[in-house]
Amino acid sequence: MPADSLGRVPAIYHSNMSGTLVLQGGGPFSANDDLDRRTLTGIDRVVVLPTADAYERPEEMVAAAAAWGDRVGLEVEPLLVLTRAQATDEAAAVVSSAQAVFLAGDSANHLRSVLKDTPLMAAIVGVLDAGGVVIAAGSSAAALCDPMTDRRGGGFALGLGLVAQLALITEVETWPRDQLERSHSLADTSVVDLPTGSALVRTDSGWEIVGEAVVHGELPG
Repeated sequence: MPADSLGRVPAIYHSNMSGTLVLQGGGPFSANDDLDRRTLTGIDRVVVLPTADAYERPEEMVAAAAAWGDRVGLEVEPLLVLTRAQATDEAAAVVSSAQAVFLAGDSANHLRSVLKDTPLMAAIVGVLDAGGVVIAAGSSAAALCDPMTDRRGGGFALGLGLVAQLALITEVETWPRDQLERSHSLADTSVVDLPTGSALVRTDSGWEIVGEAVVHGELPG
């Protein structure tokens, strides 16, 4: 599969999307309860990956997930994959046994470095292929796309490519105007400004925009 001018290989992880992919602007386990209940209907267990908070306080993300599970009526199983060495077949087996996975945390770069080309990433794609649900919030959602937004400078980097030719600017309400304008000007793919409490939901029927998301360009097919 040929690479583009930035070295991106389109759709390297693209699943057949028979399941549901939820890309939330922010507020994991706090700002999206109604959407979470709807998209997780009929599911009783969710594997939570706080990977992108490995250098913050992943235990706090796990605690927030547990409280969220109590509110929405779900069993939460934390999977503490914090380094690339932990993204093994063993971790992949845990994800493969679940109908739903939730990725949360603030470092898109770390999430990409841990998951790229690993059995665990393949298992996440496999959840979608099997008709399950994958939810990612904030920077974790941005990392699943390609290009991936690099908030540090407002530019773009190679992402995980679960959704190709789409960039997300998550928690957009917190971005300085000049940095946001720079990102829009540098983009060579579609970009979505995705505030906290908003989301993109992808099913086999196509895309649903939830909340105040602003789409620049067209959402990929």
